[in-house]
Amino acid sequence: METEFEIQCPYCGEMIWLEFYPQDGGHQEMIIDCEICCNPIMTSIRFDHEGHGDLIIDRAQ
Repeated sequence: METEFEIQCPYCGEMIWLEFYPQDGGHQEMIIDCEICCNPIMTSIRFDHEGHGDLIIDRAQ
């Protein structure tokens, strides 16, 4: 089961870690602030029935 994901901030390019939990729902969306540049990042993750996550990130509007 995947819960930790390393992503690259779409604003500053720095690598940051995010955690998501399948028990919080099969599809989750939220906006988080980059730990480095503080810009908002839109995250969308879908977990399959085995708990593997497919994460998509983008600049928040």
